[in-house]
Amino acid sequence: MSDGVEGNDERRRTGDAAVPEPQGVPEPRPGEAEPAAEPEPATLLKTGAADRTEARAGAKADEPGTGEADDAAPDASGTPAEAPPDSPDAPDAPDAPDDGSDGIRYERLPDPPPPILDGVRARPPAPPGLATLVAAAVTALLSGLLLGDGLAVNALILALPLAAAAWFAARQAGRRPRRSSLCWGAGGLALLAVPVWSDAEWPTLLAVLAAAGLGALALHGCRKWSGVLLAPLGLVLAVRRAVVWGWRGVRERTAGGEKDLGPLLRSVLVAVVLLVVFGGLFAAADQAFADLLGSLVPDVDGGSGVPWRLFLALLGLAAALAVAHTAAAPTRWDGLGPGPGRARGRVEWALPLVLLDLLFAAFVAVQAAVLLRGEDVVHAGNGLTYSEYAREGFWQLLFATVLTLAVISVAVRVAPRSGPRDRLLVRAVLGTLCLLTLVVVASAVRRMDLYMGEYGLTRLRLSVVAMELLLGVVVLLILAAGVFGARLLPRAVLASAAVAVLAFGLASPDKLIAKSNLAAHRDGRTLDLGYLSGLSADAVPALDRLDEPLRSCALRSIAVPDAPWYATSLSQARAHEILTARPVLDHPCRDILTDDIYPSVR
Repeated sequence: MSDGVEGNDERRRTGDAAVPEPQGVPEPRPGEAEPAAEPEPATLLKTGAADRTEARAGAKADEPGTGEADDAAPDASGTPAEAPPDSPDAPDAPDAPDDGSDGIRYERLPDPPPPILDGVRARPPAPPGLATLVAAAVTALLSGLLLGDGLAVNALILALPLAAAAWFAARQAGRRPRRSSLCWGAGGLALLAVPVWSDAEWPTLLAVLAAAGLGALALHGCRKWSGVLLAPLGLVLAVRRAVVWGWRGVRERTAGGEKDLGPLLRSVLVAVVLLVVFGGLFAAADQAFADLLGSLVPDVDGGSGVPWRLFLALLGLAAALAVAHTAAAPTRWDGLGPGPGRARGRVEWALPLVLLDLLFAAFVAVQAAVLLRGEDVVHAGNGLTYSEYAREGFWQLLFATVLTLAVISVAVRVAPRSGPRDRLLVRAVLGTLCLLTLVVVASAVRRMDLYMGEYGLTRLRLSVVAMELLLGVVVLLILAAGVFGARLLPRAVLASAAVAVLAFGLASPDKLIAKSNLAAHRDGRTLDLGYLSGLSADAVPALDRLDEPLRSCALRSIAVPDAPWYATSLSQARAHEILTARPVLDHPCRDILTDDIYPSVR
């Protein structure tokens, strides 16, 4: 140890002797600080740009208590110090290249334009609270358990935790729902009564989509056409941000503290284990209790499979988080709507529409005879049958109605608006066009009425008539908007469409089709039993009135699945009772189903 210390001392003395003492530097007096040592010659060499940057970074790191706020701190004289060249606050670099550069000048590129949604998106909300996370978890659990067997009461059950998640998230963000949002939400819940009532897939799907649209409108609170049309898209676009938002909430709630989710999760896990263990023991001890549990608890090992249930659970969780995130920070889609177009002159705007009004008036004059004396005109006019007369004009009139609505929307956007005379001109020209369009709608409906009176109802015929009637309602709303103002027009159109979908679903279209065809059969017309046998369980009460073997042949192909209670509609339950009381008989039905059945066949 002593040898090492002596060796170090000797090397230190040798090093001190090798460095010449500085000339002209007085020795410090007692009590004075020693003067700072001059830098070594190596530090005075000219370095490149990268070396200077590293030297500044190293010097800044060695100074205690420095940070980003110290870069622009004032010096001893009170003058703000110049910001380092590499800091964000430094001025732009001069155009002249540095001494150590290669002589190339670099220009700063302009910043890219902001995304289109930045102007309408709200600020990211705070992480979700405990109530929102619990509602999302309940939605995920119910989705995995109840959605694997079809849609019925389970759709209405799942809507409740979704609404709860939106409510809790909005309250946490300090937002209170408007009365219009509450009305849209109530309308969405009312539409979910269609799968509870009806078994037909097409009205059920239409009602579920309409309920999702009303729910999206309730969350976003839109009032213009752009908001009404883009609100459902907002839920889809919010899924990714909502999942990240929910994960942040889970991390904060599981990091300890007063609102730690750990005790709640452990409590739920213990409760599930206890219920499964003791429920299995009681089910094994008593068959009646086992049957009760089997009717109440979903069979996760059924035909749908566990992977499918897990996928539905994840889908329900994503939907709940998207709904909650939208309720906390909705996107204002109304801000993306196009402004009023460039106003046109009176002649430029009115001349095409006046000529279109004259064309509509000529068509209406010809159609007046059909509207007043439909059957006589069809039989006397060129020998056309009902089928030929309806097919040659209905679809053209339907397309003409839709195209007229598009023309009206464009005309309103570029209409002259410089004074009262211009407003009067717009109301006169467009009002006349709307009235004539109503006559066109009536003509199309009349044509299809003649067709259905001869050949009966089908799903396609009933659907297109309902669509044509809805278009007529839209034209009436446009007329009302011309008198009372167009501020409520988008929401009025959406409300009328929702009411139409609800009425269409609750009317049980398959049941109406079966009753119409059976009434035509009793009047001596043909019965397309092959088509009727492909209807849903809604048609079972009507087809049950047929005589054998027609009854059994018609009901044999109608599927009435033995689904759990939460996936069974009222129509399915009624059909199951009928088929249980009067089972389908075993008759050869191939010829009966492939041929039209006349009244003479019994």
